[in-house]
Amino acid sequence: MAHRTADADQSTHPLTLSALRWLVISVATWNILHRVHAENWGEDSPRHWPDETDRIAAITARLMERAEQVIALQEVSGDQLNDLVHALSADRVTHALRYPRVPRPRYGTSSLEDPSEHLVLVVNGPAHQVAAEAFDDDPGKGLLAVQTGDTLVVATHVSSGQRRAGQLARLAELTTASTNPVVLLGDFNCDSATVSAALGPGYTLAVLPPDAPPTRPYGAGISARTIDHIIVRGGSTSGAQIENVGSLSDHNLLRADVMPEGEAR
Repeated sequence: MAHRTADADQSTHPLTLSALRWLVISVATWNILHRVHAENWGEDSPRHWPDETDRIAAITARLMERAEQVIALQEVSGDQLNDLVHALSADRVTHALRYPRVPRPRYGTSSLEDPSEHLVLVVNGPAHQVAAEAFDDDPGKGLLAVQTGDTLVVATHVSSGQRRAGQLARLAELTTASTNPVVLLGDFNCDSATVSAALGPGYTLAVLPPDAPPTRPYGAGISARTIDHIIVRGGSTSGAQIENVGSLSDHNLLRADVMPEGEAR
């Protein structure tokens, strides 16, 4: 099956803008849970999916049903990435950052053929990769940025704890440097107030309905909370929703519609 993949080498290239202009961009973000992390942290997913190849196929099938123009994925194993790339149609391009850190099982061996971990963006139509980097203080977290049309899209996975502040500062540095609208989305490992305070003025977080479920349900000694976010600079959002993914992952999927408003300020 025809497909295209853009692999990140942690380098940064000058912006090249496409002639494509989207008035509304549908986006989604989902931490799909790397198998090794799931087993190391005692998550429920391996119990429901003892054969990882079955879970990989189910995640790919779920993503193939998605209609969003941009999908950010965190904790993507090499096996999952390979399965997804081969399933996608030719008009959907996968951009991937491979982290320097490879997750290692605490006990036994991994069932994965390729246990590497990736940050991924799936984009409908042309997109030019402009940045891909693991954070200096965490080789298993980072950012991946592409220019699609007149919009800069940045996927991220941010560390918890004290390392968060510097990583959010790096995201603010990258996104404020763009004169185009920006969509920043991913797993931030903190609530919306913390993200907003760290990024500063000029950013709009997608607002969820009051009765929305959390993006990170209760599990493995962690209380339920919403730590995955869709953020816009130079635009607005609507239709934000959280979709329950059941036992496929320890995170639910978050989606929204983004309306860029021309030049970002």
